[in-house]
Amino acid sequence: MSLISGLTASINSVRPGRTSMPAFDVSVLAVTLAMLMFGLLMVYSASIALADGPRYASYGRYYFVVRHGVFIAVGLLVAFAAFSVPMKVWEKLAIPLFVVCLLLLLVVLVPGIGREVNGARRWLPLGPVNFQPSELMKVAICLFAASYTVRKQNYMRNFWRGFIPMAAALGVVGMLLLLEPDLGAFIVIVAIAVGLLFLGGLDGRLFSTLLGILVSLFVSLIWLSPWRRERIFAYLDPWNPDNMYGSAYQLSHSLIALGRGEWFGVGLGSSVEKLHYLPEAHTDFIVAVIGEELGFAGVLGLICAFAFLIWRAFDIGRQAIAMERVFNGLVAQGVGLWLGIQSFINIGVCVGLLPTKGLTLPLVSYGGSGIVMNVVAVALLLRIDYENRNLMRGKRT
Repeated sequence: MSLISGLTASINSVRPGRTSMPAFDVSVLAVTLAMLMFGLLMVYSASIALADGPRYASYGRYYFVVRHGVFIAVGLLVAFAAFSVPMKVWEKLAIPLFVVCLLLLLVVLVPGIGREVNGARRWLPLGPVNFQPSELMKVAICLFAASYTVRKQNYMRNFWRGFIPMAAALGVVGMLLLLEPDLGAFIVIVAIAVGLLFLGGLDGRLFSTLLGILVSLFVSLIWLSPWRRERIFAYLDPWNPDNMYGSAYQLSHSLIALGRGEWFGVGLGSSVEKLHYLPEAHTDFIVAVIGEELGFAGVLGLICAFAFLIWRAFDIGRQAIAMERVFNGLVAQGVGLWLGIQSFINIGVCVGLLPTKGLTLPLVSYGGSGIVMNVVAVALLLRIDYENRNLMRGKRT
């Protein structure tokens, strides 16, 4: 009896250790929620003065922060629903969702249906809000490229069966996005797809060919578009008086804001550039306001938060692939690519490393469709980690 009692005690002492692992990575959830709350605070700070100008005089001081809070709440609800769906179901939905997104990108170009703002037709009006199909396409391309790689695994070194179908799909997406036009979204979507193909085992020569074609395409688009070419030259010399008061106006004021912030900033809420000097301070150039108010330390903390999420996304993906959940692993890494590429472009633009491009900062900038889809992407990441942990416990999902 004493031997049995000893074994029982031993098992009971081990069991808590085996089952104490959280259902998913709590640190990813905590960092995501912290970034959402930080973004809400900075959107409030960056937008509160907009009501003093004629363009937003009828909006009220709390218009943008209230809407942003609502978008975050909606995003969390949609994310919970996305987390509840098993990844094997998402794998089945990958192609239908991609087709639906293509149709939405087509519908948004129809006059009278798509909403046009500043010459760009990117939004579908849905009552009091506007939906941007290109943001949903970022989620869809993560799922579609991962599904494609799994289905075509035996042909990833074949030009016609492994390379051409995805190149054609990206060509259609690119054509629709460039008609809007939305070159920034196209860059992110292509980078996600090409990155997943490379991670999935695409032949090195085919990858180099695809990369060369895309670079040539981007250079041609820039060179053949006078306004894009003007942005490039303005970016190279933002302090030229002709550029500073023209195409480089946003960049020059972003650099001024970052310069004023120095190491620790001028203080939360004390930004001068947000007082109608820096356009889009609450969306594309929110990093400039963060840098001015919180300094280099604030921007560095933000970069570290993104680095942590990207690292966890690739690590969770690696774990899934090691457990032969290749689709899950590639989706997780696709989320990491998405967050990494878009945050790099946004921050790079604000600090003058890259030409000005209209991309928001994930999880932080003001935006409806963007913030909702960012949270959904993190929910998919948490779902993959949840299934990884269940598999390690011996459970099937």
